[in-house]
Amino acid sequence: MAVSAPLLDVRGLALGARLRGVSFDLAPGEMLGVIGPNGAGKSTLLQCLAGIAAGAGQALLDGQPLAALPRRERARRIGWLPQAQTSAWALRVQDVVALGRLPWGDRDAAAGRQAVAQAMAQTGIAALAARPVDALSGGEQARVWLARVLAGQPQLLLADEPIASLDLKHQRAALETLRRYASAGRGVILAIHDLSLAARWCDRLCLLQAGRLRAIGAPRQILTEALLAEVFDAPVHADLEADPPIIVLK
Repeated sequence: MAVSAPLLDVRGLALGARLRGVSFDLAPGEMLGVIGPNGAGKSTLLQCLAGIAAGAGQALLDGQPLAALPRRERARRIGWLPQAQTSAWALRVQDVVALGRLPWGDRDAAAGRQAVAQAMAQTGIAALAARPVDALSGGEQARVWLARVLAGQPQLLLADEPIASLDLKHQRAALETLRRYASAGRGVILAIHDLSLAARWCDRLCLLQAGRLRAIGAPRQILTEALLAEVFDAPVHADLEADPPIIVLK
């Protein structure tokens, strides 16, 4: 069976003490969870890939160096969802989501409108379309920011703690949406603290410790009690045979 080329190939990504020579690849259709303690380098890794932080090393997207892509092309191909966002203006939700189409200029207006409508439907915010975004709850706003990224239909979606402010129902809905998005032949990389959810939804996990790649592999390879206890410096109970998987402090 032929092995497909990686969608993303990262080699020696580094940024001072925050990120120390991290290398990995991402296959088309894959969702990769980035895990690790606070300060491990999760956000820095995503920021370097998004072009928010200028790190050393190389990252290739479909064989093309990210650093060589024109800004607009990079914005079309990579979607960036930061950890915390606010709105300075009382824009309507549908107008905020439509901002995700800016890199496209909307060369095809009908396709752009369809992408915006689809993104709002995927995130369950269609009923909020006419409401001002600054009047929404934190969890509702988080779904709006996710919809904005989805509306841009990027080849690679980078999300930093996308479920942190969501309730249980919407955590699941967001992860299902990201899972489907990746499964369509794109790629998703998300930083995530909830290891039980990471085990359930991610194809592979990238475990960072003090800016270094400690391990990468399938959830059952990474989420062992011994490795987690060492990296997080706390006793851990891990039951990956449970449905859903259970990973908690002892």
